[in-house]
Amino acid sequence: MKTPGRNEPCWCGSGKKYKKCHIGQPVPPGFGEELTEVIRAGTRPARPDRVVKGVVSPAPPVPPEIGRPSYAATGEPTERRATNCIKKTADEIRRMRAAGKTARRVLDHVLAAVRPGITTTELDEIAHAKAVELGAYPSPLNYHGFPRSICTSVNEVICHGIPDDRALRDGDIINCDVTVYYEGMHGDCSETVFAGKPDPQSKKLVQTTYDCMMAGIASVEVGGRINEIGKAITAIAHRAGFSVVRDFAGHGIGSQFHMDPQIVHYREPRNRQRIAAGMTFTVEPMINAGSHKCDIWSDNWTAVTRDGKRSAQFEHTILVTEQGVELLTGGDGPPMFQRQLAAGW
Repeated sequence: MKTPGRNEPCWCGSGKKYKKCHIGQPVPPGFGEELTEVIRAGTRPARPDRVVKGVVSPAPPVPPEIGRPSYAATGEPTERRATNCIKKTADEIRRMRAAGKTARRVLDHVLAAVRPGITTTELDEIAHAKAVELGAYPSPLNYHGFPRSICTSVNEVICHGIPDDRALRDGDIINCDVTVYYEGMHGDCSETVFAGKPDPQSKKLVQTTYDCMMAGIASVEVGGRINEIGKAITAIAHRAGFSVVRDFAGHGIGSQFHMDPQIVHYREPRNRQRIAAGMTFTVEPMINAGSHKCDIWSDNWTAVTRDGKRSAQFEHTILVTEQGVELLTGGDGPPMFQRQLAAGW
């Protein structure tokens, strides 16, 4: 994929023009070969019941005493995106741990509220209130104009779903993606869970996606190459008969929401960058039950599977150490979907 023109959609999939997003930053090798085609497809809802979109209401305010990222007021980050992989200092690592722990507390809180009948706006409000209670700014809020505090991606929505007034239905699956800005750092995590009892294929998809994330994380080691992450993920997804989304990636994270390195989740032998101790980045594979291809709705955020089949995602922010990998957004016990299944769902 070639670098887009200034007024063309950015290669990263944000829906923004290149000049207002990653201007001056070339497309990573092999990244998003189909992205331009996907974005230019415009509104192409994958299923009839998603043609009518819900109403997106204004987000609640954030108290003025809470620290804010640079884009909070204008929607545009003022700092130049970090394009090198500078190792975090001891103080930055301390603050990354605090941000990751806070994001996990918010995510656990909102996942506990998922049920048939609740709207994704209500889930967003729950997450927003918890973040504020903990003294954190919800990172998605006004990031390049995103209108709410978390992303809620239901069924065939791959990522970046905007919370609205549609109620979840029995058997839906939903990914809640939480990022918070706390002590000057961002912590980012997400999980896919069930709203009511899922069908067997959805159970398999969600379990496989979780296994993909954990395998990708397990492949990380000092001196290893970033492309080992995508190789590990692809092997598990394909073995289960699923596909790996290619148009969105994990990312470096710290004082900036998104920074280098790019973490693609599919096999990309050209991405041979070495992993170093002190790096912090996300591993967040999106796995589709059918084709990996996607469309972007006209809201310029919501990415859906082109064939209408379901998609799932899990995400952790990790710290690379000489001893291995630390999950900065790790929780206590198994993920929520496994607890749901253990309870007889």
